[in-house]
Amino acid sequence: MRYAVIMAGGSGTRLWPMSRETQPKQLIPFIMGKSLVQIAAHRLDGLVPAANRYICAATKQEPLMREALPELGPAQFLGEPCGRDTLNAVGFSAAVLAKTDPEAVIAVFTADHIIEPIDTFLTIVDQGYGLAEKNPDTLVTFGIAPTAPATGYGYLQLGRPLENNAHIVDQFREKPAAELANDYFKAGPTRYLWNSGMFVWRAKTLLDCIRRYHPENHAGLMEIAQAWGTPNQQEVISRVYPNLKKISVDFAVMEPASRDSSVKVAAVPMPLQWLDVGSWPSFALTCPQDGQGNSTGNGKSLLLRSEGMLVASNDPQHLVVAVGCKDLIVIHTPEATLICPADQAETIKEVQKLVAEKFGAGYV
Repeated sequence: MRYAVIMAGGSGTRLWPMSRETQPKQLIPFIMGKSLVQIAAHRLDGLVPAANRYICAATKQEPLMREALPELGPAQFLGEPCGRDTLNAVGFSAAVLAKTDPEAVIAVFTADHIIEPIDTFLTIVDQGYGLAEKNPDTLVTFGIAPTAPATGYGYLQLGRPLENNAHIVDQFREKPAAELANDYFKAGPTRYLWNSGMFVWRAKTLLDCIRRYHPENHAGLMEIAQAWGTPNQQEVISRVYPNLKKISVDFAVMEPASRDSSVKVAAVPMPLQWLDVGSWPSFALTCPQDGQGNSTGNGKSLLLRSEGMLVASNDPQHLVVAVGCKDLIVIHTPEATLICPADQAETIKEVQKLVAEKFGAGYV
């Protein structure tokens, strides 16, 4: 049977001060009044029944997740007591689903993306399901055609073609230096794609890879799966999960699998609009824009003789006014206001840490 798991465990520190410990980025209703996790879940309508959709996120976020997604049943929330990177999140999900359905085929998505057009997305993911169902030894990933020589994404190096425009992945390339990213971009999308972080695989195929490449992680995940649904569930996951080796699924499984003759890694291109909303500049691309390149998110604002601004507020009574300003990020919340040159947006993660150290956890 087909299932979908949405990874929603990120902290979103680059979207501070709106993204906070009590309301991380995936739960902020800042895109047309909807949160990223709501958009990710509803994007699956018509592809996977609501009863077969699962959310993997921090245990403490469960009440907020249920409020955002009231269709989520009690067993459909997979709570992590702490973040242990993507290998353990996807392995946890696969182990729990395989316990009740050994033939489970799982698509993995993240609660960070804006994807359009949705119809094209659904068609391509359906092809990915079909590829994994027809080829049990295949791990499927989805690749995005690069629109720039970006250094913030991993890359998929494509090999021989398969059915439905898919290709064998010869190698996973981690976030490259600028010169190498430029080479990848020049080579074109028939050779290199951005790694989207979305996958489809049979649960037992993924778990077998984890068993062979990281047996200690596999043993812990199996212990959790055995206890899942029993009175010992919470005790076991609280004891075992924090001690699992912290590593990404790309490093732990996809890279070694691409060199393993007993398993195949296939990439299905996604020729559509894809935006990873992980920073304020990327959020700005989701906002209305005026003739001077000013982007305005939620809240009231007046921008006079200003250009290249991003202004957003989650305080409906607060008015932000900018006069004669250029290329600034202005984010207002009742507790904190951020003003930052747009070209220094990557420093916000560092700023968030400094705020916590100087003013306390209440501000982060």
